[in-house]
Amino acid sequence: MPVIGLGSYLSVSECMRRDHYIAVFKKALEVGYRMFDTAEAYNCSEEVIGNAISGFSRGDLFIVSKVWPTHASFDDVLRSARASVRRLGTFIDLYLLHWPSRDVPISETIRAFERLIDDGLIRFMGVSNFDAKALMEAMGAARKYEIVANEVKYNLADRFIERDLMPMAIKENIAIIAYSPLGTGSLLNPSNPGYEVLRRIAAKYGKTPAQVALNWLISKPNTVAIPKATREEHLRENLGALGWRINQEDQKQLEQAYPI
Repeated sequence: MPVIGLGSYLSVSECMRRDHYIAVFKKALEVGYRMFDTAEAYNCSEEVIGNAISGFSRGDLFIVSKVWPTHASFDDVLRSARASVRRLGTFIDLYLLHWPSRDVPISETIRAFERLIDDGLIRFMGVSNFDAKALMEAMGAARKYEIVANEVKYNLADRFIERDLMPMAIKENIAIIAYSPLGTGSLLNPSNPGYEVLRRIAAKYGKTPAQVALNWLISKPNTVAIPKATREEHLRENLGALGWRINQEDQKQLEQAYPI
């Protein structure tokens, strides 16, 4: 799994411009992205990604998709996964339960995931927006295959997972997939109390604040980031977080500027 991928949520209005977003994802492939994060709930996202990756070497890609919790029953999971595969035009590398279900036991959902792995529709299974207790339950429900990832909100200003979820994930070798890694832009707002520290450290490394925020995140064990970007300059900027590492002292300063 690449340590930086691309978030792909598309609103209903954005889906009215499908050709534009197909071009965006094609450009993402061109500049170096190999991981795309989508979901059945992301409107036309799966279909747009499917069009964008058509003809590209599938072995070089890592596709993440998710099933909505109202489809968490055994039969509904199978139907949802097959529909996602049709829209994508390919198998899914990592399939997640988008949120815990209130109505369906996690054991039933996991059983469906394991069937999908056996059938070759998905390669790995995981969860999303699960706290430590729910993740432990999901792990306990797995029989044939392991839970390999939990996709959660995580960034410099949203670090609640560091209290108990992240230590458990590290211990169990479960990847943390961080969505909103730039706080949907709030981290980069000069009015943010921690922004001056972020800007100063970015200047020290000759990087942008966004690149430092992403580099801080992917420096954490087993953690990958999926920022959303639709402009070429932002696509390239985010990939500029790769290939270097802020030192521990600067990491500490950033964390003190954005306390839990």
